[in-house]
Amino acid sequence: MKVLVVGGGGREHALCWAISRSPLLGRLWCAPGNAGIAEVADCAPIAADDVDGLVRFCGEQGVDFVVVGPEQPLVLGLVDRLQAAGIRAFGPTAKAAELEGSKGFMKDVLDKCGVPTAAYGRFTDPEAAKAFIRKMGAPIVVKADGLAAGKGVLICMSVEEAEIAINQVMVEKAFGDAGTEVVVEEFLDGEEASFFAISDGTRAVALVGAQDHKRAFDGDQGPNTGGMGTYSPAPVLTPELEAEVMRTCIDPVVRGMAAEGRPFTGVLFAGLMILPGPEGRPVPKVLEFNARFGDPECQVLMKRLKSDLLAALLAASEGRLDEVELEWHEDAALCVVMAADGYPGSYRKGTEIRGLEAAAQVEEVTVFHAGTARAEDGRILATGGRVLGVTAHARTIIDAQRQAYTAVDLIDWPEGFCRRDIGWRAIERG
Repeated sequence: MKVLVVGGGGREHALCWAISRSPLLGRLWCAPGNAGIAEVADCAPIAADDVDGLVRFCGEQGVDFVVVGPEQPLVLGLVDRLQAAGIRAFGPTAKAAELEGSKGFMKDVLDKCGVPTAAYGRFTDPEAAKAFIRKMGAPIVVKADGLAAGKGVLICMSVEEAEIAINQVMVEKAFGDAGTEVVVEEFLDGEEASFFAISDGTRAVALVGAQDHKRAFDGDQGPNTGGMGTYSPAPVLTPELEAEVMRTCIDPVVRGMAAEGRPFTGVLFAGLMILPGPEGRPVPKVLEFNARFGDPECQVLMKRLKSDLLAALLAASEGRLDEVELEWHEDAALCVVMAADGYPGSYRKGTEIRGLEAAAQVEEVTVFHAGTARAEDGRILATGGRVLGVTAHARTIIDAQRQAYTAVDLIDWPEGFCRRDIGWRAIERG
């Protein structure tokens, strides 16, 4: 098969790495790709949100199957356009991708389907949002309704802070049009986890769980980011809890979206908060749904996957998930994100990264590229905020952590930084 992966980050590098191993594969492209992806796929210089350009490329190259990585082309309707052109694709249509494209729509779906989630309100008027905040009290969460590159969620510890957040999002347009509407919701205090399932529109198959680290610095300090590292399995997600998440969170949404005339085909990524329930029994609540693989969660999932990823994604796109039974390595995987100094704020681009070959020689380590380019003279340059995902696969979380940081220490990039405590929750649990 001729396959195109859309995107140019760490998630897409991990997807290309896994797809490249499939016996079904004939040729693999990635658009736009990056320096690391170029080692396993041919990179096409087409932006991930250039829907016309991507559809045209597929027609010219005779692409059989497209795997869409990021959320923006999904919300823009890339899958709809590909299907109209007779090209198979893995990912939701624009109507189904609204689960991620609009937090308000997503919360309404959860409410209608009876999925456990935080109490909330939707607002297009700043004063009405502030009145709701004063009624609810703090801490409280303010979310821009639309896509905001993972930065549109503000956790506010006081009513005054929340009212300032409303002004920033709705009046000052800190996130542009994504903040025209906001969702204000109850603050849930528990342990976060990420849960993934693949859906073919009528049924879903669970993947393995993961936990990520959103704060920029050790000890979960500093600003929220798109993710500074992750690991799988997540000890908090026991087999019993994973079964409950499928029963109470995933399956109702798959049925509900189909009933709405928006059948969801693709990856359902549930951001969960695990709360203490009666008699100490954990209770999962959905914080958000995303319509694609997480980044950096995808990196650890692909390291643990034993099955043929391309075959599974193709089956989902064709409504054949009943034929799929995924196999996973029992071992652990852990990913340390290396980011440019200053991230998630302003950061320098174009700094040189050395030592990648040495890092890749560490046992069971793969260095996934998230924001890199190769200069004409062959040097690898940093082009993004999150730049590398140093990912290790080992018997236990602590072994994977040791291997990942061994590789990190071989990378010579003075202008970068990383957290040194990825995996601490799992290790603390023993």
